[in-house]
Amino acid sequence: MTDLTRTDAVRRHDPAVRGFASDNYAGVHPEVLAAIALANGGHQISYGEDDYTNHLQDVFRRHFGDKAEAYPVFNGTGANVVALQALLPRWGAVVCADTAHIHVDEGGAPEKMGGIKLHTVPTPDGKLTPELLDQQAYGFGDEHRAQPLAVSITQSTELGTLYTVDELRAVIDHAHQLGMLVHMDGSRLANAADSLGLPMRAFSTDLGVDVLSFGGTKNGLLLGEVVVVLNPDRVRNIKYLRKTSMQLASKMRFVSVQFEALLAGDLYLRNAGHSNAMARRLDAAVRKIDGVEVVRPVQANAVFAILPREVSERLQKRYRFYFWNEQTGEVRWMCSFDTTEADIDAFAAAIAEEMGRA
Repeated sequence: MTDLTRTDAVRRHDPAVRGFASDNYAGVHPEVLAAIALANGGHQISYGEDDYTNHLQDVFRRHFGDKAEAYPVFNGTGANVVALQALLPRWGAVVCADTAHIHVDEGGAPEKMGGIKLHTVPTPDGKLTPELLDQQAYGFGDEHRAQPLAVSITQSTELGTLYTVDELRAVIDHAHQLGMLVHMDGSRLANAADSLGLPMRAFSTDLGVDVLSFGGTKNGLLLGEVVVVLNPDRVRNIKYLRKTSMQLASKMRFVSVQFEALLAGDLYLRNAGHSNAMARRLDAAVRKIDGVEVVRPVQANAVFAILPREVSERLQKRYRFYFWNEQTGEVRWMCSFDTTEADIDAFAAAIAEEMGRA
C-alpha cells in the first residue's frame, strides 16, 4: 500500500528567521491551514461551483451587505485588474494617488493586461481628496483624453495612513457626482477595520464604494484575494473578466475556504489587530533611538523611517526590509500576524546597535 503521509520535501528555511520587508513574508495562519485540510479529500465541482465558494457568498454578505457578490481570484494584482476592468469601457481611465499600488507596484498590469489608462495625482499622505481628484477628473467628452470614469482609493494606503469615514465619504460622493465609479483597494482592509474600530462595510458599502479588492494574503492566507461587487447594478461581467484575466481557479474551494476561516469568526481582526499592535510597538521603540526619524503616522501595520543610509544597509544584512525612497533614504518596516514582541525588541536593539556604530 502507498504511504499517503509520506513526503520527500525537505525544509529549506529557518523558521526562526524574521524580516520586516513585507507582511507577505509571513507564513500561513494555523487556522487557515486547518481549513484547507478540512476542504481536502473527495471531489468537488471545479471553477467555483463547489460548496465552499457557494457558502462564501453568505460570509461576505454578512460583512458587506445583502447585495455583495464575492469572486475569489489568485492575487491582489489580479483582483485590481479585474475590478477596474468591470468599471470601465475601453476608453475609460482611473484616477488614483501616485503612490497607489496599481500605479507603482503592479508592473503596469492595469495598463498592459487591462488596457486601462491611469491618471495619477501626487498626494502628501497617500490619500485623495475631492480637490485632488479634480486635478485629473476633467476633459469629459473630449475624445483626445482618456475619460476619467473611475477612481481607485486604498484603505489603508500604501503609506500606512487611514482615511476617516468622513474623508472617504467626501471623495466617494464627489466621484459619484462627477459620474465616476469607485474602486477600493482593500489589500489591508482588515488592518483599517481594527484601527478605526468599525465594521468593514461602514467605510466601504455604506459609503457607496462600487467594487472592492479584498485582501487575504497579507493577513494570514496562503494565497487568494476576492473581488467583491458592492453595487451589482453598476458593476457587471466579473465572472467573464475573471476568466479572461487568467484569475479563475479550477480548485477554487481551497481559496474560498481560507476566506471562510478568516471571516466567519474574528480571525481577520485578530491577525490585523496583532500586526497593527506590533507596528505601534516598533514605532515606540525606534522613537527612543537618537538619529531615527519616523516620518509618517503609524496607523496600520507599517512604520516609515529615515536613518543614515549606511546604517540601513548594514541592518539589511541582518533583517530584510526595503528602501521606500532611494533619494531620501526612507525605509519601510512591515509587521505581520506572526510578528512577536520578541521580534520587535530584537529588531529595535539591532537598530540601536547599528546607530551606535554610526
